[in-house]
Amino acid sequence: MAPKSVCIIGAGPSGLVAAKTLLHHSSPASGPSFSVTVFDPQPRIGGLWPSNKADGAGLLHPLMVANQSKHTMQFSDLAWEEGSPELPRAWQVGKYLHRYLDRYCAFEGSKFHLRLGWKVEKALPRGEKERTTWLVTARSEEGLVDEAEYDYVIVASGFFGKPVMPDLPGLNASNGIPVIHSSRYRDLETLLPNADGKGGKILVVGGQMSGVEIAGTIAAHLSSAANAPGQDKLAGIDNYSVHHVIQRPTWVFPLYTSPASARADAPFAPLDLSSYNLANRPKPLSNTQGHIPVDQARTTKQIFKNLIGTDQSEFSPLLAPSDHDIEEPAYLAVSDWYTDFVRSGMITLTKGKLDSLSGTTASIVSSTSSHENASISDVAAVVLATGFEAAPSLSFLPEDVQQTLAVDPSNIDNTLLLAFHGTHHPDVSNLGFVGFYRSPYWGVMEMQARFLTELWTQQQQGQGQLRPSLHKALSQEDSIQRFAALRDDPRASQFPMGDYAWLMQQFALALDIPIQPIAAEDATPPLPHNGKPMDILTPARYLSPDADEAQQREAQLALSQTSQTALASLTKGKYVARAVFRSLLGEWQLERDLISTLPSHLSGHWSGTAKFLLRQGTKDGLACVRGDTETGSNGDIEAEADPGLEYLYIEEGEFKTTAGFAFPATRRYIWRYNESTDKLSVWFVRTGDKFSRKDPRREEEQMKADYLFHEVEFVVPPPSDNNCTAATSNAGPSFPMSSHSVANIKGWQAKAGHLCVKDFYDVKYDFKFAGVNLRDWWLGYTVKGPQKDYTISGTYTRRSRKDA
Repeated sequence: MAPKSVCIIGAGPSGLVAAKTLLHHSSPASGPSFSVTVFDPQPRIGGLWPSNKADGAGLLHPLMVANQSKHTMQFSDLAWEEGSPELPRAWQVGKYLHRYLDRYCAFEGSKFHLRLGWKVEKALPRGEKERTTWLVTARSEEGLVDEAEYDYVIVASGFFGKPVMPDLPGLNASNGIPVIHSSRYRDLETLLPNADGKGGKILVVGGQMSGVEIAGTIAAHLSSAANAPGQDKLAGIDNYSVHHVIQRPTWVFPLYTSPASARADAPFAPLDLSSYNLANRPKPLSNTQGHIPVDQARTTKQIFKNLIGTDQSEFSPLLAPSDHDIEEPAYLAVSDWYTDFVRSGMITLTKGKLDSLSGTTASIVSSTSSHENASISDVAAVVLATGFEAAPSLSFLPEDVQQTLAVDPSNIDNTLLLAFHGTHHPDVSNLGFVGFYRSPYWGVMEMQARFLTELWTQQQQGQGQLRPSLHKALSQEDSIQRFAALRDDPRASQFPMGDYAWLMQQFALALDIPIQPIAAEDATPPLPHNGKPMDILTPARYLSPDADEAQQREAQLALSQTSQTALASLTKGKYVARAVFRSLLGEWQLERDLISTLPSHLSGHWSGTAKFLLRQGTKDGLACVRGDTETGSNGDIEAEADPGLEYLYIEEGEFKTTAGFAFPATRRYIWRYNESTDKLSVWFVRTGDKFSRKDPRREEEQMKADYLFHEVEFVVPPPSDNNCTAATSNAGPSFPMSSHSVANIKGWQAKAGHLCVKDFYDVKYDFKFAGVNLRDWWLGYTVKGPQKDYTISGTYTRRSRKDA
């Protein structure tokens, strides 16, 4: 029997996994079951995901950090390369997809045709009574037309068909104010091409995932531009801020969270390792998304509060759920920097909807009776985080097919109605969908591709009925009815198909694919909240039973990578340095005691503030460090141009001696985090002494790192039978604690040592977490040398939120 021909529209992750699954399906008697042709209008594969740093033409910035880890953003039979970051950047995801294509699609003898730069314009069903084939018309970038007939069509064109640009008065007018969609933001220079020194407010509209992410990103760019040395800064950069218009409170999670968040010395891991820990859910899994009852909404918000460690009111009252909001479905977003920029005032929140833009003034209409209408003046640019329309990704389908699918262009969350978890419609039997929904986790994409392959294969065999497991799954499922009901449901969840674990379970049951158990040697210590080891869901745990030896090795490697990450988190203090670094952002109240045993050095108390100002990483001072870290892991030269982020630390206050004299005092450092080594370090800044105090070059010099002070070494607590990180000791630092210090804190202990000429600095830290955020921390050190003998003990506590 000749292979059935399949046209796949889209060469992103969905299209590639669909192509691979079809190409590798065969029977002993007839050989390959399918031949595959993939069309994509772009000149490259990857869909949203670029494959190099210079590819900025797509919807994702190539340097964007993914909000899911490599353990989730993978397919079951291809592990990430060793040394890949836990949270890859967009261009690294694109490179992964190229490896997948080369290994599983473009192999010798495969019946695979890749047509890049070709846009499908029409896909018309052939036949009067039964739609047996599809006539597909595609056009190349050069205007050439290709027309061919296929047995099946798979829509893998993606849910992000067209950016939503609201039609509001003044928003599209030529008034000199840039208005862009969030997917087109790249940097401040292109957003503000006519910066004139006056500054202004960058208005971000949209409070869901993309709104929070882009507001946090722009605030980080503003902070970096204002605090980095040696840059050609935009005129008046210090006068810009972000104003974010939201409609509801959103729970904001950082990229790394804790599987044991109740501890002051909490371990940290990529957020999806905890989110997809099956040990936290009763079996069999039930669907937690779709319609959200009041009790479930309350429970979810309490879980979120426990995980984050706050109801978010400390950042802004508009981020904390009110009595009414507590009963509404929870909305979440992911950003490392957003909440602390809100606390600092770099991001100001306004609740309501953008109504119009007149000149440089935006009118905001309240969405509730508890808030008044407002206006925001001095708007310098507008960034619309208003989502995407999916319907344009279906424009090639004829109107009658779209009607059968119940396509609703106005519903950007639930655009069409499909059976069995977004895979097909029973009335259009040879049309399939892969990854056509919001948040198409890669494991589900792979399962959707497997489902369609099995469904079509069994239908071809003409046995009169499907395999029992597949027949049972189809007879019991109600996706079309459920999603039809959700379209008008005010209690619909943020992501109607958001329960990743449940979806994987349902596909696995239909396809007879058992979940692979965690090997004994990969088991983590039990977590304190349930006494169970982590049971992390990844695509590699659902490897196809037909996988060959090479695929099995890849799956085992992927599972090993996940277990190594979890074990390093729970037993070795991995990623604590990153969590500390992230949570330092902003302003702290600092109280410090200095006690000197020598009369040549003053003793007394210092009181003031310490600011951690986020900026793009610099390379100042690195060349002086033996074995410097200018390249990434494995000597990756491409990582050399991306030093990550760092802080300019500035403390200002008053020192009062024991004799009663008082005078102002200040100091500066650079704090850095190296992702490839998972190390936190502190650097001295240049003094700027060679310039006069009125010379602006002096200030710039004092923003540059000079040489390394010390590298922070986190102390892994001793073993214990009671908790995962095994920290039971209440012992504080081994030198005097001042009256301003908090004794017996069971936070993360850290240490460092530094020899400065003949003086040795013995440094101790104590970082105390509440959920994912530092609540307070302590830094002390003793200095001993021929002419020095003193101790310093300082306590840092969060300053209260600044109201705009």
